[in-house]
Amino acid sequence: MAAPAKLRVGIIGAGEVTQVIHLPVLSLLSHLYSVETICDISRKNAEHCAAKFHIPKSCTDPNEVINDPAVDVVFILTSDEYHAPYTISALKAGKRVMIEKPLTLSLPSAQRIAEADKAAGGSRVFVGYMRRYAPSFTQAFTREIASIPRILYARVRDFSGPNLQFVSQSGTFQVKNTDFPDGAAEERERLLGELFAEAFPGKKITEERKKMCRFLGSLGSHDISMMREALGFPESVGGVSVNEPFYSAIFNFRNKTGEPFAVTYESGIDAVPEFDAHLAVYGENKRVSIHYDSPYVKGLPIKVRIEELNEHGEIQSREVLTSYEDAYTAELKEMHACFVDGKKIKTTPEDALQDLQIFDMMYKKHDETASL
Repeated sequence: MAAPAKLRVGIIGAGEVTQVIHLPVLSLLSHLYSVETICDISRKNAEHCAAKFHIPKSCTDPNEVINDPAVDVVFILTSDEYHAPYTISALKAGKRVMIEKPLTLSLPSAQRIAEADKAAGGSRVFVGYMRRYAPSFTQAFTREIASIPRILYARVRDFSGPNLQFVSQSGTFQVKNTDFPDGAAEERERLLGELFAEAFPGKKITEERKKMCRFLGSLGSHDISMMREALGFPESVGGVSVNEPFYSAIFNFRNKTGEPFAVTYESGIDAVPEFDAHLAVYGENKRVSIHYDSPYVKGLPIKVRIEELNEHGEIQSREVLTSYEDAYTAELKEMHACFVDGKKIKTTPEDALQDLQIFDMMYKKHDETASL
């Protein structure tokens, strides 16, 4: 059997998610990917990663990656405000693109990415929602909730705790250099300001709005995206609570039999290093939940739990672990199949744009409540 085509990767951004997650996973998938070049605003970060992971080239100019003829796929692993400009530039240069979630922070920005992907021929952008590629999610969880005739309620929770606690124990020995060029902070603030203005058109850009937008882009994009795939798109937002660093909402859904049900969304980051991320679905006789642990410690299992009333009227509990394969590895294997074999991409810009639509619904509901 012929070996699969090996995709040549260029990385923009050499920060935490690159050092702790993507470079180790790409190294393990060396039969599918080769990393040819890495770029970061910090030359020291780029050089550190190049030396540690045996990457031939490093640089500080993203255009060197985007225009490199030795690169097939550009991984955009920068902070959120650079996602759209780098993606659009890479598409215009004929590259395929992997964007770490969130796609971006505003609906107009997301629409620009989707339009650029379409103009480049389509199916050239893969958005990194790794939780949706975890085998326990794609197999056991979806199979078990499909057997619930009528959903009565669901809950989405993500209390992740401080990343530093998990990263420090991950064995990846991340470095954080600060040799940033003059003007970098000002450029970042300018780009963020433009995104905030698009996310909250005609509104005063308060610190509360900024923090909510950034938070939903970080944790919220994981949770809301997973909720959409499992349950569909909500009809409306019943209420929103903003108590930074904790955010919550009630979403109104209808199940497949037409009756309404509610989904509670609750998320926040405190100083307690316990990772509590799950999606739970409640039916009349059955409860199904999927539980995620920190992705920064490789190999922690993602489990599905089922509690149900059996034919004897007894409470019956089961726990299912589809695979120990981590979600990032599953995700990048899937992306290879999409880019090389033509498999349909599930996490497209159009798909990710729906998260921004839900965030916008949440912003408007919060404004409506705050004005009462």
